[in-house]
Order: sequence, then C-alpha cells, then structure tokens
Amino acid sequence: MAEVLVLVDHVDGDVRKSTAELLTAAARLGEPSAVFVGAGAQEAAEFLGRYGAAKVYAVESAEVTDHLVAPVAEVLASLVEKTSPAAVLLPASNDGREIGARLALKTSSGLITDAVDVTPADGGVQTVQSVFAGSYTVTSVVTQGSPVITLKPNSVPVAEAQGAATVEALEAQVSDAAKSARITERKEKAASGRPSLTEAAIVVSGGRGTAGDFSPVEAFADSLGAAVGASRAAVDAGWYPHSAQVGQTGVSVSPQLYVAAGISGAIQHRAGMQTSKTIVAVNKDAEAPIFELVDYGVVGDLFAVLPQATQEIQARKG
Repeated sequence: MAEVLVLVDHVDGDVRKSTAELLTAAARLGEPSAVFVGAGAQEAAEFLGRYGAAKVYAVESAEVTDHLVAPVAEVLASLVEKTSPAAVLLPASNDGREIGARLALKTSSGLITDAVDVTPADGGVQTVQSVFAGSYTVTSVVTQGSPVITLKPNSVPVAEAQGAATVEALEAQVSDAAKSARITERKEKAASGRPSLTEAAIVVSGGRGTAGDFSPVEAFADSLGAAVGASRAAVDAGWYPHSAQVGQTGVSVSPQLYVAAGISGAIQHRAGMQTSKTIVAVNKDAEAPIFELVDYGVVGDLFAVLPQATQEIQARKG
C-alpha cells in the first residue's frame, strides 16, 4: 500500500485537530505517514498513531524551523522523491497552501486547494471543492504526479485507528535559496479563552448590524463554546480584529454550525463560510442575501434575538 504523506499542523508540539482529520482522510487513500517539522515528534507519535499514522518522519533542524515555508516544501519534495506517495495532504491554512503550491511546482504534480472531501478513484485521488462562493461543487482528479491537496478543517469526521507510529529521523537538505527569509521573532498570541476560528465546531460571526457592539455576539458564542468571527465590514470599521475576519480575504471556516448575526451576506463573506454544515442567520432585513443560503433564518434585531438565545442556552445547561 502506497504511503500518503500528511504534514503535521502543530504549535510547539501541540498537534491541532486538523491533523487528525488529514490522517483520517489519508487512511482512505493508502498508509498515512506524518511529517513532523520541529521539536516534539516523539511526544506527538502516540497521538498521530491513534489517528492512523504508521510512520512519523521527524525533521528537527534550524535549517527548516528558523525560516519561512520554503524549506518545508523542499523537505516534502525530498520525501515525495523517496516514497512516491499516493498523495500529500496539507492543512488549508495560509502556510499549507503556500507549501502545497511550492511542493507541486518542485515535483511537477497537480495541486488542489481547499478540498472539502477526498476519496480514492480509479487508482488516483478524487477531491470535492466548493467554489464560486459555494455556488458550485466541483469534483476533481489530479492526473499528474503525486496529488498535492490542502483540506479545509472540519471537512472530514475524525476516526481513530488501531496501531502505533514509529518515528524516523530525517536529515533536512535545504538549499540556500529556500533560506532567504529567516524568522527573527515568534510571539505567542494572547489567549482569548475561545477555540481557534479555523478549527472551531461552532462559529458565531458579527457584521455591520452590530454597529460595533460585539458583546451579544461574544456572549452567545461563549454560551455555545464557539469561536467569534466578523465580516469584512465590521473589520474595516475597526470593530473587530482583522484576524477574526471570515471571508475570501480573511479566514475560511467550515464548522458544524455557523451563525451570522447582522451580516448581509456579501459574496466575499459567503466565500469563507458557505461550506459550513448548518448555517443560521439573524438579520433585521428579511431581504438580506444571507437568507438565500441559510438552513435557518431569524428576521429580527440581533440585540433582541441573541440575548434571548443566550439566556435560553444557559438555562438549559443548568
């Protein structure tokens, strides 16, 4: 069975849930092998094995970790040459997309970004993408090289597997060109107490309808254990940090539940959330475009609707 390489997404050894999803998807295609860049591979092996990784390629070298993503692409390219994998799966993050693009170029392979499903097909790999702001679903097959695929978080249900991963140290061979951009400082982001926007199972976003007051959005999100997002209009107005922007020019999310409060539903915003499993909108304007794509819509003032919903959820929690 051919290997399927999975780039591990982690912060200081703390492996993110998106990696478990990638390994689950990889197991459909072949034998998952995790590629762990940085310190902590040995400690992460138990977690990676639990989700199907039979092998962990460990790369712990300043030649890779002290620079931007180009060295990682070279490491993966060397592994592709060595293992001829059935596919290479990466998280659909900014780094994952750039690494994927560089890897595809280096290995003369096809690249598919932001897939929402991955399955085997006719000896190859078939992916599903949601495109044009979710207006169309596209099924694609890579016909050249080892398919390089970035997979959106929350697209694949996680499944645990039996077995354990063995760790294999890998010597990194990195060109001088790949080391031209060096990281000079890393700062930990201040903790908000809420889940990561890209990984959260529930996201509650606020838009222009908040008029800059996100307190009912945050309170409702906290009652659900959700992440908080924002539309571009809210971010451009300075009401919420740019890092929370959901949309084509911000973060793409695919949670189980997405609640849009006071958001009209501009195509820019829809492009970043339309693959959510269930979508709920709260808006005073019954003609708002957001109602064209929702599963459930509430025509009303978010300042009246969200506090009542928050109160009811908290009451049911006891």
